[in-house]
Formats: sequence, structure tokens, C-alpha cells
Amino acid sequence: MKTTLLLSAAFGALLLAAPALAAETPAAEPAATAADANEVEAVVVIGQGQSRQVQTITEAALALETAGSSPLKAIAKLPGVNFQSADAFGAYEWSTRISIRGFNQNQLGFTLDGVPLGDMSYGNHNGLHISRAIASENIGKVELAQGAGALGVAASSNLGGTLQFFSRDPSEALGGQLNLTGGSDAMHRVFGRFETGAIEQLGGLRAYVSIADQKSDKWKGGGEQKQRQYDAKAVLPLGEGELTGFYHRSERREQDYQDMSFEMIKRLGRDWDNTQPNWALAVAAARAYQTGTALPSPFTSVDDAYYAGAGIRDDDLYGASLSLPIGERVKFDATAYQHKNQGQGLWYTPYLASPGFGTAGSNAAPLSIRTTEYDIDRGGLVAGLSVELGAHTISGGFWTETNHFNQARRFYAETASAPSRDPLDFQANPFATQWQYRFETKTLTGHVEDTWVVTDALKVNFGFKVMKVENSVETVVGSALSGTIESKDTFLPQVGFVYALDGGLEFFGGYTENMAAYVSAATAGPFASQSQTVVDYVAKTLNPESSKTFEAGARYRQGPFQGVVAIYDVNFEDRLLSAATASPILGLPAVLSNVGSVKTQGLELAGEYRISDAWSVYGAYAYNKSEYQDDVINGSGVVVARTAGKTVVDTPENTFKAEVKFEQGGFFAKLGVNYTGERYYTYENIGGKVDGFTVADLTLGYSFDGEGWTKGLEVQANISNLFDEDYISTVGSGGFVNNDTAGTTMTLLPGAPRQGFVTIKKAF
Repeated sequence: MKTTLLLSAAFGALLLAAPALAAETPAAEPAATAADANEVEAVVVIGQGQSRQVQTITEAALALETAGSSPLKAIAKLPGVNFQSADAFGAYEWSTRISIRGFNQNQLGFTLDGVPLGDMSYGNHNGLHISRAIASENIGKVELAQGAGALGVAASSNLGGTLQFFSRDPSEALGGQLNLTGGSDAMHRVFGRFETGAIEQLGGLRAYVSIADQKSDKWKGGGEQKQRQYDAKAVLPLGEGELTGFYHRSERREQDYQDMSFEMIKRLGRDWDNTQPNWALAVAAARAYQTGTALPSPFTSVDDAYYAGAGIRDDDLYGASLSLPIGERVKFDATAYQHKNQGQGLWYTPYLASPGFGTAGSNAAPLSIRTTEYDIDRGGLVAGLSVELGAHTISGGFWTETNHFNQARRFYAETASAPSRDPLDFQANPFATQWQYRFETKTLTGHVEDTWVVTDALKVNFGFKVMKVENSVETVVGSALSGTIESKDTFLPQVGFVYALDGGLEFFGGYTENMAAYVSAATAGPFASQSQTVVDYVAKTLNPESSKTFEAGARYRQGPFQGVVAIYDVNFEDRLLSAATASPILGLPAVLSNVGSVKTQGLELAGEYRISDAWSVYGAYAYNKSEYQDDVINGSGVVVARTAGKTVVDTPENTFKAEVKFEQGGFFAKLGVNYTGERYYTYENIGGKVDGFTVADLTLGYSFDGEGWTKGLEVQANISNLFDEDYISTVGSGGFVNNDTAGTTMTLLPGAPRQGFVTIKKAF
């Protein structure tokens, strides 16, 4: 009852305040003109006319982030979003974590131009991270639906919200872009793009090709993180429609930061990291472990530091899209795509010595390199058709994909005198393969929806989605696994409404049901146990995760003000979670448990007010209460985790974001502040509490005007973590545990300190 009263009061307060705020600004122009201008220049575009809570981040807003930043960092300003990363760019994949309304990254949906990106997890089995899918300079906009994405979104994991990324279109004019960036920790980035413009001899075909190359030292410890990306996009007009082709290639090489615990941070400091380039110290620690002798100072555990860790990824994503009106009432859209990935995640492990260690005269190291190797080959088709029939728009479509995923755990030898391998290279010639499995995932979804304009003010939509996903496994090396696990639901409904009033006010609401398919991987989901018994049990007994989401709210847009308020209630059922059983480097399978249901309720507020032609302010607040409803009980009926009534891990109850922007006479600036409330990494909330923190980022720049060499020239400076906040960014890098009173679980990554970068941009 108290929660309901709080949500109702806040809801009413925003609606009452909105007209007053709008009235305070002199009406220099007609309201419609001001609203149109504001829509273009807004930090966030609210989803006017949508029956769901939706916001869009524009290309202009993305450009204010540090060059090379993940677009996930830009959408962190939106209500209900918790995004963390241990680097200044939000692109270091081992550390990136995004949760929305209590749903973690593996329970959200992600697409790029309609192409599914999978769940974007580090050890991805069905897609790739957005930071590898496309260079940030080529993203045109990002659309977030916090509660439920549209029925046609190609995702099989979106229990919660969806994030849709859209690439920018090629320009109609011949030209190009060259950006140069440099800054802290020897960071440098070069981005270049060539635009063909519309080629009339080829039917108006226009295209661009680009290359981005970035390299930076880690902000602590040894090693570097680097990436090279190639993007190409071509658009051919076909009457009122168009044919689009695209190709994206990424070559990513990033070295890891050491996962830490509270005990390690207290004893060793937040700047402690892996030992690279000190090979002798890593060898000494591994030798002590292998021989049972005293560890070298300052080690108290062989897990205090390893020599190095790294993530190596090569991706190719390509395909074609057709958008074609058929007459005045019918529109057809289709996208065919193919994605191929090769990847290795590696650590120098002291737990297994290289062959020959301990033999007289041998130069074998007392450690070895342990890899988890990924090989994805997937292709699919997304298609849809919409028909306008008077006041009704009937739409439907399907998504089909076949994904072949090969995963292995291997070990590679090293030499004691000096390292003989580069951790940023793909490793070859292993001395052991611990396990190797081949997975095949077949996905088929379909949807039908009717959008009915009942009156000029009222619009309703109703429809449903069907989904069937089959996960099959074949053993190459390791414990014998075989069989197929199916996730299937033939009726996942979605209904919603929008009611618009005069004066820019509209109400919206909706109800959605979703299901998440099982994961096909040897390191997550039902196959992670590498037990045939567990596979059989899941296939015959368990249900896939599902959610039921109610949300309602109001939007107001008039003159210099736009705002939104939303409340939601989510029932999350059959939730499956994996609890870590040891430090991540051991690679032991996590224990898959059904933790029953989760109840989530919350409130989201966001608004932007243009104070003058030069100044605007933006703010967003979100309250989220996500609690486990049940204790975890094993097959014998014994309680193994007392989670009932406990807060969901890595879910802050309160988040607040604010921005102040200035733009006049070529000068522009943005100050952003982000507060994240306390979080837990323990299911039972015993120990494992991470304090809340506030981080600020600053952007300053100047756009030159005139002709000659200054035309199209811009200089931009970015300072991340402006006040050098000492905080824990990523929670759960090493997994989650039931409790941690001693603070020894290695699952935390400190956030990056204050860093600065300068970018020179030149358009041609």
C-alpha cells in the first residue's frame, strides 16, 4: 500500500508540474515550432505515441561521449538503467554489465538494424557485443524499451527490456569524416569514413566505408586494450523502398583487469592488478603453489594475481535488408544476415603446470595458459508485413536462425625463463583439451499484431508472439552429453493503449508476457554442469524463465519541456541462476538453481527542460524494488539458500541521473552526473554489499564556422570520472554467491579513475 501511494503521488506531481514548467518560458515562437526544435535537440527523445515506456538517444547525444565509447554508456542516463564498466569507455567486455528494472544483461534483447546480437554476454554463444558489432561513430540512434520490446524484435532472451541500435545512413553528398583522439594511458584512436554520396548513374546508390583503430594501455597494471573495426553500408533506392547491404568486421584484443574481493582491496589497494610485465613474480607464485612452499610477498593466496588475462575476438557480420511498400497500404520488410566469430578468453593459470615442469633441466613453467574458445557460425532471416485496413494496421512476421556454436577448454604450455607467447594473439598447439562441445540452436518466432486507431485520441494494440527454440549438444571431448532441450510457448500476448489529450499530454499502458530460451553453452545454462543427468532433468522437468509485465504512465511535451513518468509491476517466474563455486580461473561449472519467482515494482521519472536557446537540463530518477519470493530448495527438500524476501543481486534500489548542457556561438558543453545506489553480490544479502556512488563526466568543445580549412572542424575534450571517485563499478565479474561475510569472493572490479581525452573532428 505504501509503495502504491508513493507511485501515485509521484505520478501526479510530475503531471501537475509539467504545465507550470512550460509556462515559465517566454513564448518567443509558436508552441509547435518550439516542440519540433526540441525534439531534434533533446538529450533524450521520449516515445510519444508508444504504448510502452520508450526513449531514444540520438546521434548528436552519442557524439558527446568519449570517442570509442560503447553506446551503452550513453544510454546509462535513461531511467531504470544500471550500466557499469571498469574502463572509461564502457567497452571492456569482461566488465560491462547492464541491467534494466532488475533484469540482467542475459535477460534482455539486443539488435542492430534488426539483426539479433544475442544476449551480448562475455562468453557469447549466440551473438556479439555492440562494441564489436559497429564503430560507435556509425551509430545513428539507440532505442530503449525498458519493460517490453515490440513483438517483432528478434530476441529469445528479452524477459525484460530491449535495446535496438540503428546505424546511420550513408549521406546524399560526397564527403568524409576524419577523427583523431588521444588521451590518458597512451590512448589513441583514428576514425575515418568515406561517403560516396548519391551516384545517379547507379540509380541513386549511396554508400560509406569506414575504419576505426584504437589502442590504450590499461589504467592499472600492464598490458593494453586495442581494436580495429571496418564498417560498410550501401543503400539503393527502389521507388519508395530501398535495398540495403551491410558489412561489419571487428578485431578486438583486450587484456583483463584482476577480479578483486573486498579483502584484496583492503589489503592490496584498488590499484592492485595482474603481475604483467613481472614474469618472475608470476612464476614464483605458481612455483610456490606447485611445490607447496611459501608464496612470494605480497601474495597470501595464489589467486591474488595471475600474470595476465585477455579476450581475443574476430567477428564478421554481414547481410542485406529490403524495405518495400506494395501499393499505398502494404509494406514488406526483410533482413537476411550471417555472423561468424572466432574467440578465445585466456588466463595464465598457476593451477596447472606446463608439461615437463619439475623434470631436471626442463624450462617448463610452473603455470600454463588456460583458454575458453568460441566459434560461432549463425545465419538467419527476419521478415515482416504490415497492412493498413482503415483504422486498423495489421502486422505480422517471423524470425528464424540456425546457430552452430563450438566451445572448448584448452591449455597451452609456457617457458619458465621468459614468456614465449603473446596473450593478445590467438593461441595454437595446446597440450591438453579438457572438454569440447558442439551446439546447434534452432530458433523460430512469429508474431501477429493489430494497431487500432479507435478515435483521434485513443489508439490500442494487441497481439501475440510464438517462440520455439531447440538446443542440441554433441560431445567432442569430455563428459558425454547428448540430447535436445526445447523452449516453447505458443501464446505470449502483448496489449497496450495510448490516449492523447490536448496540450501535449498522453497516457499509456500495457501488459506483456515473455519467455527466455535456454542457453547453449558449456559455461552457462543447463549444459554447464556437463552432466547428462542434469540435461535430462532440465529437458523433462524444468520450465524456461518467463515474465509478466504491467506498466503504465504518462508523457507530456509542450514548448521547452518534455517528461515521462512510468510505474511497473513484474512477475518473474521459474528464474534460473548459477551460483559461483570457486574463483573464476578454476573454470568450475556453476551450480544451476531454480530460485523460484521474483517480484519487481518500480517508478521511473525523466524530464528535460530547455531553459534558453543555450541552456537545457535533464534529469531521471528510478526506484526499483526487486525481491526473490522463494528460498532455494534442493531436490531433497533442503533449503540451500534463504533468499525469500532478499534483494536481487546487482540491482540498485535507487538511481539518479542528471545533465546540464550548453551550446552557443560554436561552444558546447555537457556535465553529466550519475548516482547508483547500493547493490549486493550475495543472494542471501549476507555480506557482499557494495556501497552506492556518484560519478560525473564532463564534455567541452568548440565547432568552427566559416569556409576554408576550418569548415567542418570541431575540437572536443572529455573528462571521465571528473571528481576521481573511488568506487566499485562491476559487481559479479566472478559470479554471485549465497553469502560472503569474510569479503573474499573475487567478483568486483573498481571503476577507472579520472581520465581525459581530446578529439579533433574534420568533416569533408
